[in-house]
Amino acid sequence: MFVIWVTGLTLLVLISHGIEASNHRQRSLESNPDEQPYRTGYHFQPSKNWMNDPNGPMYHNGVYHLFYQHNPYGPLWGNIAWGHSISPNLIDWIHLDLALTPTDPNSDINGCWSGSTTVLPGNKPAILYTGIDSQNRQVQNLATPKNLSDPFLREWTKSPLNPLMTPINGLNPDRFRDPSTAWRGPDNMWRVVVGAGIDGHALAVMYKSSDFVNWTRSVAPLHSSQKTAMWECPDFFPVGINGSDGDNSYLNGDQYEKKHALKVSFDSRDYYVLGQYSPETEEFKVETDFMDEGSDLRLDYGKFYASKSFYDSEKKRRVVWGWVNESESDADATKKGWSGLQSIPRSVVLSKSGSQLVEWPVEEIEKLRGYKVSLQNIELQGDLVIEISGITASQADVEVSFEVTELEEAESMNSSRVDPQMLCGETNANVRGKVGAFGLKVLASDDLTEQTSIFFRIFKTNNSEEKKKYVVLMCSDQSRSSLRDGLDKTTYGTFLDLDPLQEKITLRTLIDHSIVESFGGEGRSCITARVYPVLAINEGAHLYAFNNGTTSVKISNLNAWSMKNARIVSM
Repeated sequence: MFVIWVTGLTLLVLISHGIEASNHRQRSLESNPDEQPYRTGYHFQPSKNWMNDPNGPMYHNGVYHLFYQHNPYGPLWGNIAWGHSISPNLIDWIHLDLALTPTDPNSDINGCWSGSTTVLPGNKPAILYTGIDSQNRQVQNLATPKNLSDPFLREWTKSPLNPLMTPINGLNPDRFRDPSTAWRGPDNMWRVVVGAGIDGHALAVMYKSSDFVNWTRSVAPLHSSQKTAMWECPDFFPVGINGSDGDNSYLNGDQYEKKHALKVSFDSRDYYVLGQYSPETEEFKVETDFMDEGSDLRLDYGKFYASKSFYDSEKKRRVVWGWVNESESDADATKKGWSGLQSIPRSVVLSKSGSQLVEWPVEEIEKLRGYKVSLQNIELQGDLVIEISGITASQADVEVSFEVTELEEAESMNSSRVDPQMLCGETNANVRGKVGAFGLKVLASDDLTEQTSIFFRIFKTNNSEEKKKYVVLMCSDQSRSSLRDGLDKTTYGTFLDLDPLQEKITLRTLIDHSIVESFGGEGRSCITARVYPVLAINEGAHLYAFNNGTTSVKISNLNAWSMKNARIVSM
């Protein structure tokens, strides 16, 4: 039985055992963990086939919507359409029919690629998306709901005027895609940026419109770069230290004091810059630019790409998703029958220092927490591993804080000349140092022949141009994650903006069979990994805390929860 009440802005969805039984075939991949050990329990993914970029997430009339790039016919990229799912809480999802499919030779016959949603005056959502026309040009199109009285917005109508923006005046027709969410300035004109590449350098091309149909390209882009060749999936939004700062309305005048973030995707990574934006002059003054020496601001330092954010007007917060692709081969995807999943949605705010973004899993994920185990004030002597037992280690949420007092023993380094990812690879979890490695071993076999290690090391710097300070390195080591060959087992790493003299080192890790999302320093650095263990699956997975350094480390507090499955069904 499937019952829905819609009253004003409130949606209540009750899914009884009946609908779960009626959807057994659609959910067969999720419900057979022995045959599909890498299916996730609480991360969003379709029941089968290919998925990549999140598209047009929004909150509308009490319902969360997530659109996404989807191949409805197979587990590899191709035949790209817009999948569509809805949720009352960002965790439980109902799959609907496709929202957009390739139909029009003039605008999208060869694919409906990425884009965004914007809620227009009168509470009317609109989709701007990239279509691939019959000439294989990338063009920008508009779609609107067929029936605004439908609470789920299941059907969308394409504008007869499509395409609205075409690659002319020097724009490369192969590098002109992914329109952002639009914003309206104090002149009531709409603005939108599109990722582009011209003559070997990247741009966020700006367009303006008074009616959301007729768009004119601005003379200057919002931002550009001579160091990168193409930007995909641009995202532009205001951000402050409170969630309510993420609203991109410019009509009330309070946006001028906020910083803005421009996120772009290139080289399989999601980078961002911070700066000040003036809607009157269209000028965006960045603090540090993409690829500048010493600048490496990313939403995630692991496997996370093509992210898309939206402002959640219900909870007064900005929320971002990212596509997490596979680390297996196409042959593996074909055998499984699916490929790709979405990260847990994350809230985004500005750090108190104002120097970076901070991300944290949305609070709704905590409703899936089940049985809990806790540890306090545990001294981890050097070369010590302790098991955290009593929870489902293959599907868990773990929060831990470490305290290190003997920092004088830390090894020296010159942080300005070190690549943190390379350093993590060279000094992996099994290399013994002075202060570290210490952290968690997740999705580990009982004998530790398989393990994914999320860990920290602390170094001290004695650069001539600065006084001595301590540097925290955060790593996610997949080198021993699986006995299988032919997998991407990259070790990821970043420096964590945290002073261990002033605060404890915290780590939160979400474990879900084949995905490990880690948040260091209360979300100041995030690293996502995909792993495919052979032994450490289902009941064979274990969770450990460890210290492989010569200096003692204390676990001040550790809480770990078994995680229940989210309800992800088809209507």
